[in-house]
Amino acid sequence: MGEHGASKRAKATNRKSAPEPGRAADSRSPRTAEPGTPRTAQPGTPRASKPASPRASKSASSPRASKSESPRAAEPGTSRAAKPESRLAMVRRARRINRELAEVYPYAHPELDFRNPFELLVATVLSAQTTDLRVNQTTPALFAKYPTPEDLAAAVPEEVEELIRPTGFFRAKTKSIMGLSAALRDDFGGEVPGRLEDLVKLPGVGRKTAFVVLGNAFGVPGITVDTHFMRLARRWRWTESDDPVKIEAEVATIFPKSEWTMLSHRVIFHGRRICHARKPACGACPITHLCPSYGEGETDPEKAAKLLKYEKGGFPGQRLNPPPDYPGRPAPPLGASG
Repeated sequence: MGEHGASKRAKATNRKSAPEPGRAADSRSPRTAEPGTPRTAQPGTPRASKPASPRASKSASSPRASKSESPRAAEPGTSRAAKPESRLAMVRRARRINRELAEVYPYAHPELDFRNPFELLVATVLSAQTTDLRVNQTTPALFAKYPTPEDLAAAVPEEVEELIRPTGFFRAKTKSIMGLSAALRDDFGGEVPGRLEDLVKLPGVGRKTAFVVLGNAFGVPGITVDTHFMRLARRWRWTESDDPVKIEAEVATIFPKSEWTMLSHRVIFHGRRICHARKPACGACPITHLCPSYGEGETDPEKAAKLLKYEKGGFPGQRLNPPPDYPGRPAPPLGASG
């Protein structure tokens, strides 16, 4: 081969293997495609430092790896049931509880015997720290002797104490019912007022007592937050508070005002008959599907049935003179068996 031929081939080879000045090697060349090549691994090289495209990154990782790294898959056990209940869901559930309790207790009513607002007011004050049954057994003799506020205000305290002794705390209660009777006589013409702001000014009368009187004697809606209502409102997650005034305010935002009085009766009925404080009869409860506290009490149906009280357990109710639609038996008078 001639000198010129050899020179041309050498020059062509040199031109092919050497990169042009200021230009990186072609990424398609075998030398630069090899992993670990210093030229491509060198920091600052324009083509090597360019971030990989999303398409390339996605194809580089396996489908299994991508799935395991996603936030949704990284939370094992996450389910709809495990999520906190929303405010809207709680309100819907609460209102459904009220509707179903209305079917269970269509006869729900105030469980104190009374014939007028004055008797209801006095009976409600006496019901503190005792049962409505014990009050109902006590008030017939009291009202027979002192039928009006004027009569009770002028009574001899010791005689009143003796009459209401079965209700407990009889000295303090005597002071309250005689004091409120005097206030009715002096400030309201012997009549029970029909306004909350007037009732709570009477001795021994708080918001709970006032709402009992307003709702059942005057037809004014109100929420009666007694111990039963407080307990069930917390078990049903309507509230987390243990303050009666706060519970009243929170529950009032859940239900329409027209439902407040009957809601109170239904909840209290359920608390006295089935959802007891110490041992709820969960296995005999008709609304377990709506109760987030199911299982706190006895879940065996046969054992739970033995825990039912009053008409649900086949026993007499609390009123000596119950409403005509009450399905249970009247309570016995004081001193009688039954």
